[in-house]
Amino acid sequence: MTKQFAVIGNPIEQSRSPELHHAFAKKTGIDLNYVKRFAELNEFENSVQEFFQNNGAGMNVTVPFKERAFNLCDELTARAKIAKAVNTLWKKDGKLHGDNTDGQGLVDAIHALDWSLDESSILILGAGGATRGVIYPLVQAGAKKIVIANRTLSRAEQLVNDLQSAVPTTTLLACGLDQLQGQFDLVINATSASLTGDTLTLPDALQFKYAYEMAYGKPSSFIDQAKQRGVPYAEGYGMLVGQAIEAFSIWNGIKPALKDFI
Repeated sequence: MTKQFAVIGNPIEQSRSPELHHAFAKKTGIDLNYVKRFAELNEFENSVQEFFQNNGAGMNVTVPFKERAFNLCDELTARAKIAKAVNTLWKKDGKLHGDNTDGQGLVDAIHALDWSLDESSILILGAGGATRGVIYPLVQAGAKKIVIANRTLSRAEQLVNDLQSAVPTTTLLACGLDQLQGQFDLVINATSASLTGDTLTLPDALQFKYAYEMAYGKPSSFIDQAKQRGVPYAEGYGMLVGQAIEAFSIWNGIKPALKDFI
């Protein structure tokens, strides 16, 4: 019987999840159907409930519903608890389970580039939900020091306070975007600058070996500056594919190779 999957969001037309999951299914021989599901802002919980009542096998969650999905779950993975947001849902033994695969998607994308995270020092620009969701998987992959830089310093400091107990063996620090300096193995842009067209300035006092832009398909001053420095760089399509593969493997018990799809 064909397994039924969906991605829910508002808006939803921009989602590339159906094409990705159908590509994974073709590669692995899984019989599935995956559709986009629009939900009005006041209908999210009802829409999820209806989907699973009608034998839905699994659901991805995109903006603006990830935090509400987190609150809806009966069971959460460790990384979902830390992220306080859920992008992957499934039912098991009558309970709604939730996970957050974004961070593992980022880690897998970085590994696919053959960039090492073992014993790494990482700077993350931005202190929003995207950053919260990737800290734990980066630490699990070997990061030893992570600095979170944000325009509003107090927000970065709050995120460090929230997460430090979850990653006790890693040094977590906060700084302002106007205080960027030092040497890092990797800089990750998790700000909305590339989405809004804003310019992000990386000072000469900041040195790094690799640059990863979480957004994709948009002009990025962050990527432009990495190019000017001759630093290897990548944008977030690999992360998008990686998080989708992680969700696919949770639901279907088989994990396609990321390098086959980027």
